[in-house]
Amino acid sequence: MIKEKTMKSGITGKILWVNLSNGTKEVLQPEPDLYQSFLGGYGIGAKLIYEKQKPGLAPLDPGNILGFATGPLTGTPAISSSRYTVMGKSPLTGTWGDANSGGFFGPALKRAGFDGVFFEGASSSWVYLYIDEGNIELVDATPYLGLDTTAFEDKIKEERGKTLRIAGIGPAGEKCSLLSCIINDKWRAAARSGLGALMGSKKLKAIVVKEAGSIPVADEEKAREQRQRMIAGGKNNPLFQLFSGFGTCGITAMSVESGDAPVKNWTGTGNEDFPNAAAISDQSVMAYQKKKYACFGCPIACGGEVTVEKGPYACETHKPEYETLGALGPLCLNDNLESIIKINDICNRGGLDTISVGAAIAFAIECYENGVLTREDTGGCELTWGNHQEIVSLAEKMVRREGLGALLADGVKSAAEKIGKGAESYAIHVGGQELPMHDPRNTPGYGTTYCTDATPARHMQGGSAFLESKMPIPGVPFEPLEKYTYTGKGDAHRFMSNVSHIVNASGLCYFAVWVYGVKMIPQFMEYITGEHYTVDDLLIIGERIANLRMAFNLREGITLSDFKVPGRMIGDPPLQAGPLKGITIDIETLTSEYCEAMGWDPKTGKPSQERLEALDLTTVSPVSYTHLTLPTIRRGCRSRWSPDQ
Repeated sequence: MIKEKTMKSGITGKILWVNLSNGTKEVLQPEPDLYQSFLGGYGIGAKLIYEKQKPGLAPLDPGNILGFATGPLTGTPAISSSRYTVMGKSPLTGTWGDANSGGFFGPALKRAGFDGVFFEGASSSWVYLYIDEGNIELVDATPYLGLDTTAFEDKIKEERGKTLRIAGIGPAGEKCSLLSCIINDKWRAAARSGLGALMGSKKLKAIVVKEAGSIPVADEEKAREQRQRMIAGGKNNPLFQLFSGFGTCGITAMSVESGDAPVKNWTGTGNEDFPNAAAISDQSVMAYQKKKYACFGCPIACGGEVTVEKGPYACETHKPEYETLGALGPLCLNDNLESIIKINDICNRGGLDTISVGAAIAFAIECYENGVLTREDTGGCELTWGNHQEIVSLAEKMVRREGLGALLADGVKSAAEKIGKGAESYAIHVGGQELPMHDPRNTPGYGTTYCTDATPARHMQGGSAFLESKMPIPGVPFEPLEKYTYTGKGDAHRFMSNVSHIVNASGLCYFAVWVYGVKMIPQFMEYITGEHYTVDDLLIIGERIANLRMAFNLREGITLSDFKVPGRMIGDPPLQAGPLKGITIDIETLTSEYCEAMGWDPKTGKPSQERLEALDLTTVSPVSYTHLTLPTIRRGCRSRWSPDQ
């Protein structure tokens, strides 16, 4: 029985609320204020979870809520309107956690009539949620346990029909790996924050949605006219041409050469340690592409289907993107492209975050190089820089939680704590989240983002780095910033961070905003929703979302002071060669000025009462609780470092 609960009149969407412990399903029709104040995606998710979830729970406690939410533009004529967000308390960091993904699942969920689906409790046996318009059921998933994400999708479509969109976990999520993620459309990943582990802890294998229905649009004719005008005007944009021609793999070699891409677990430099970056970049990658891939509504089509036709790494998968290439290439000194394509396939099928997998393997190689790990620990493997055979093998072991892979499957922070012997000096993370492949020593604004956003170590949460990179978004009222000037960037970082929140919460892809400009968001919002917005209106919503996510952390006893910065991230000590030679960034000035601009205490991140009142968040009381010891589930993990299991 599905209960439908009307909260107020003037409804703009529906939320499906599922209690996995007792199997009940309730359809909520939120009041319009929820959308007007928090937009969508992790905006409405943060509001609902903050209000409904008991604070202080361990991340894999059944009481923790797992949410999937679209934005108001998802699945509409708006350009690149493919995104949805997964959210919950991160099993990896203990903070607010979220990750978003493109493809076609988000639009399908929206067409099925739901802006979001939220799960509380935990099932006693494995299930998947099936949504077919009015038919909503929890289905026994026990027969599908152990299937990878591709095999599961193929099997369900064989049984229920081809017109399905699926988001689910693979074997890594089933075993609650803290690096596990949610995969939709076989190859698209909501990868960061370890939310696949939260899904696995609830014994929820997948959400399966039948494509049907339509999305109401206030003025579809104007929306489509605006879409066509913008597409026609954007084709000569250099970023459009780069992303459409290559995808993000097109920046790999230049990122290695410039110092943007970290090398040799953040200790090396491109020209000296990884001179063959061209072998895993642009044309080299495109040689394997058989077909272009575009997410829903996207004229850029940055994706592609690639094939390694023969040899030990034969596979068909999605084209590896820059972050994957960076993490499994220069970070591990691996220039064998076919091995990286294979690991991308392994992670897509197994449901693992490729950034964290690359970081964990680089960590293990450096531990082995320095005698912290031995041949006994590696199962007799010679775990050395660039040894692509062993790197592939270790990725497979991480999916299976086997041998050394069991240790690494929960991330570098956990692994270092278990190993001891100084291993923590090789574990490069902030708050437990492995760093992305953009080096703050090259672009300091990333450092601010990595240690001040509620989800630590996340490159797509925006900030002054986008202005330092000389990649300005049309319509942004800031000139490009000088990288190594550390003062006077607080307001710019605040603006760009808030832009990121509205992009993510609206359901758009950031690439479209880079090409078509920030003003596209209020324009499409008006045509789609019928509500008039200005950029300033949306920026207030973005800042409201930022404050609520931070308040969630504070309520869990986590402050900005807990986001310890690894010395290698800021150049302490500085590199002795390469384009970043001698650079140490002033992270304290950058972060304190951003906090000042936001009205936050620079040590804790606690918002001032005045700022909360200005944002109409007076009901939020981010009281810091006593710091908690957060236990993790390690089912399937049996290793010499965890004898208590």
